[in-house]
Amino acid sequence: MSVRNDFMTSLKNMTDEDLKNRINEDELRIKKLKFAHAVSPLENPMSIRQLRKELARTKTEFLKRKKGIKTENK
Repeated sequence: MSVRNDFMTSLKNMTDEDLKNRINEDELRIKKLKFAHAVSPLENPMSIRQLRKELARTKTEFLKRKKGIKTENK
């Protein structure tokens, strides 16, 4: 299984409250990483991009649940 599929599986197993907390934590982590990168270059600046993608996937899962949309299992 790929890392993305593992991530999506873990999101599906989370409660709505866990998803909200994850979104808040990831947004804060992105702000901190961007600030740290502005002060001095990060060793791996692609980590910011990866975190943004994970945050978008988390928000998408949360909105799907909020709207009551069933997700497909591949």
